[in-house]
Parts: sequence; structure tokens; C-alpha cells
Amino acid sequence: MGRCCAGYLSVYFIIAAFEIAPNIKFVIFVSDNHKAIMIITIVNGPNLNLLGNRENEIYGNIRFEDYLLKLKRAFPEVDFMYFQSNAEGEIINAIQEASVKGEGIILNAAGYTHTSVSVADAVAACPVPVIEVHISNILGREEYRHKSLIAPHCRGSLFGFGLDGYRLAAEALMNILNDNR
Repeated sequence: MGRCCAGYLSVYFIIAAFEIAPNIKFVIFVSDNHKAIMIITIVNGPNLNLLGNRENEIYGNIRFEDYLLKLKRAFPEVDFMYFQSNAEGEIINAIQEASVKGEGIILNAAGYTHTSVSVADAVAACPVPVIEVHISNILGREEYRHKSLIAPHCRGSLFGFGLDGYRLAAEALMNILNDNR
């Protein structure tokens, strides 16, 4: 079990951040709006904890936690759970847990997209819809980034829209989930 390392109450959220191990963080966003009708988990892979500080020309200058607050305000009917890790096994665990506790997953596996059969297998075993997201246009980058091992197991893939890809993925998941109700 992780230990709580930060928490605060704002107008829109209760935020609890858990440090499971060094550099592995699990952040839960719980809306104080009790009208939420679905839970969507965002799972971010390696180096996405550096957003806002890393290669701004590719990834932008906004920290993901700041963007997530904006996303939450845009979708008051959704409770977003958020997980980020640089460790492959922790990402697999997060996908498996999210498939049990939530209704859909937005996954940016980052570099593991192109290399991890294990992450692809976790997505393939997932009973809830998964939308793959990449901030940059992976087809416009190095050739090794052109192949996604997880895409065949996802409902769809979005890349090249910057952080807005997460909003587009949330809209797609809401449509998918509402169609299935």
C-alpha cells in the first residue's frame, strides 16, 4: 500500500497522491460533484512525469497535473483517476486495476507503446475500452515510433493533438460508454 505524500481540498477536487515506491506516483482525483456518472482512468507511462519541463517543442510546457484539473472541469460527469509510472510492471498493474474499478482507460504508454509486449497483453486482456493517446505525432517522428504494439487492442488511437488528445479520448470514451448503457 502506498503512503500519502500530499493532499488538499479545492473547490472542485479532493486530491490524494500516493507514493508507492520512489518515482512511482498514484494520484486520485475525486470530484466533489456527486453527479459523476462514470470513472475513467488515465495511465501515463515513462517520462510523462516530466511534462512541462521536457522537450517543450514536442510535448508543450504544461504539467500534466495542471492539464488534468482543466480536463476535470470540462467533464464534471466523469471522475478521473490518474496514474503515472516509469516502471513497466506498475503500468501493467494500473491497467489491470483500472479495468476492474473503472469503465474506461486512456493510455499513453509512451516508449512502452513500441516495445512492451507485456503492456500490449494487459490491454488485450482488458474488459473495458482503452483509447491510446500520444501527445506528439508518432508517425512524424523516428521510424521505431511508427509501430504501436498496443493499438490493435485499443478501441482507437489519437496522436499529434498535444494534450488535447486526452480530451478527445475522454469524449470518445463517453460516447462508447453511453452507447453501451
